Amino acid sequence: MTPFGNRIRELRARNNVTLTDMATALQLSPAYLSALEHGHRGRPSPGLVQQICGYFNLVWDEVDDVKRLAQLSHPKITVDTAGLEPQATELANLLSERIAGLSEDQLNRMLEIVREQHRSS
Repeated sequence: MTPFGNRIRELRARNNVTLTDMATALQLSPAYLSALEHGHRGRPSPGLVQQICGYFNLVWDEVDDVKRLAQLSHPKITVDTAGLEPQATELANLLSERIAGLSEDQLNRMLEIVREQHRSS
């Protein structure tokens, strides 16, 4: 599941909305919406993100959060390490091979390191 898909699922649960009801209201197929939630589809379009925000009547901060999560939810990423240190290429390859085996705690610790670097730049 992607961060965006997880957030949409949380919004549906909070509002007691079924996947089928939401898909119908947005004129999407339930299969597409399910695939989007589970990361089997690429990043949602900005227009669809706006539709979803409108559907749930989200306000400023929530809209910004959903948009941010949509940008961070591409399920298949390419990491270009050309020109970087050899350790960057090693890290990208090891992460690619082993990400499925990392625990939630390990993922959270790694995310915090990257988020901290992002905040300081």
